[in-house]
Amino acid sequence: MNGPGNHSSAAEFVFKGLSDQAEMKAALFVLLLLIYTITLLGNAGIIVAIRGHPRLHTSMYFFLGSLSIVDICFSSVTAPRTLVNFLSERKTISFAGCMGQAFFYIIFVTTECFLLAVMAYDRYVAICNPLLYSSVMTRRLCVGLVVGCYIGGVLNSIIQMTFIIRLPFCSSNVINHFFCDVPPLLALSCASTYISEMILFSLAGIIELSTISAILVSYIFIFFAILRIRSAEGRQKAFSTCVSHLTVVTMLYGTTIFMYLRPSSSYSLNTDKVVSVFYTVVIPMLNPLIYSLRNKEMKDGALRRLWERKLQHNEWLSSNSFRWF
Repeated sequence: MNGPGNHSSAAEFVFKGLSDQAEMKAALFVLLLLIYTITLLGNAGIIVAIRGHPRLHTSMYFFLGSLSIVDICFSSVTAPRTLVNFLSERKTISFAGCMGQAFFYIIFVTTECFLLAVMAYDRYVAICNPLLYSSVMTRRLCVGLVVGCYIGGVLNSIIQMTFIIRLPFCSSNVINHFFCDVPPLLALSCASTYISEMILFSLAGIIELSTISAILVSYIFIFFAILRIRSAEGRQKAFSTCVSHLTVVTMLYGTTIFMYLRPSSSYSLNTDKVVSVFYTVVIPMLNPLIYSLRNKEMKDGALRRLWERKLQHNEWLSSNSFRWF
């Protein structure tokens, strides 16, 4: 087997995209643009609502705001480039651009997994040790946990990209995908990808299993703590704070496990493209909707107050519009 240095590597890659049909491309462009716009507005609304409402200045909403920031970054890694490619005849990306897209994609998907585990721990402390909640979940600890999530994402990305970037991509430069994901990149290499696949599978397995274990253990303790609550109203309130998080966890982990914890022989890039659309674009859009609709404080308090401020601002502009003439 020849080493990487004995092969020429592609200077650029060409995306096959989601569809070659003109009518389908137009419909997908409009749909993706709508989803991406909702993602930006929804997550930005969550961030603004949390910052502007004193009642939401708790660790739970600090982590939720951090999740919204990650979702904006996560979807922005793939969506803008995909939208541009819908309008382009030749869907190309430079080698450096492709590696950069894969690098940041790995960072944010890993950070989101760690952050969901941290949010489960936060719910564990809040429900199982409510009297110690404010003293345990201090601002310093919360900031440290979020920073740790990002560090974990960066380290995972550096390790994976160190092995990927050294591979020679000389058999073809056409990526059967709409962004530079790891499996389709490995499929283009003309050298052995065994080590890279083992690194991908091992790191994905360690991250998925460790974070899922943390979430499961947290919710086992939460479940028994909820059962000990005597009032039905108290049980309902405790349970309602967990439903949104569990919904998001189920969606993200279900798709990522399907994508990355399978043998390479079972990969179907056409199927994977559809699944990738769901967890790179759709889930970041759904997260703020799930949290705002399921969370009473967010729905009835912060978002309503934010909307009232918007209406008051519009009324002020209307009443003073004569000043512009």
